[in-house]
Amino acid sequence: MRKLTYYIACSIDGFIGDPQGDASAMFAFVDEEFFGFLAAEYPETIPTPGRRQMNIDDLPNKRFDTIVQGRASYDEALKEGVTSPYAHLRQYVASRTLGESPDPDVEIIADDLPGRVRALKAEDGAYGVYLCGGAEIAGQLLDEIDELIIKTYPIVQGSGMPMFAAGFSITQFTLESVRTFGNGVLVRTYSRKR
Repeated sequence: MRKLTYYIACSIDGFIGDPQGDASAMFAFVDEEFFGFLAAEYPETIPTPGRRQMNIDDLPNKRFDTIVQGRASYDEALKEGVTSPYAHLRQYVASRTLGESPDPDVEIIADDLPGRVRALKAEDGAYGVYLCGGAEIAGQLLDEIDELIIKTYPIVQGSGMPMFAAGFSITQFTLESVRTFGNGVLVRTYSRKR
């Protein structure tokens, strides 16, 4: 069984963006040391246009071969004219409103998101499924998430978009590792306690 990993950036107080979802306040922390870590450990999580711009498009995938993202995350790429933001992965966008995909390499999941993700996890393969966000689909998929990789930036926002938009429930995870960086960023990895 493949893992579904919610790989997400957040503030110290657990917000993945401002109330509209803008996470640009976190970009300043992607310095040389931290970017080196991302490129070495999670190269497939860097969108294809960024990989090409930084001449790292030839880096092989290390952990994931599939991405699931929400409509709001996908819209950020569409605003830039990019219809296939993760061309190096199989791409799925959860949306009840998008209708037809603007790109043949991007499949829209309009119904039964948890069921579709369970089917992706049940496939044979050495690589997992990358949940890119946002809060709404993370909330819908909480029961399916096997691993959390949380990049915590040294800022407090006070309010904003939470990591999970879901009703109250307690879901336990076990801390597997913590990596610290000179700029104050922490990367914590948790596995689901089953």
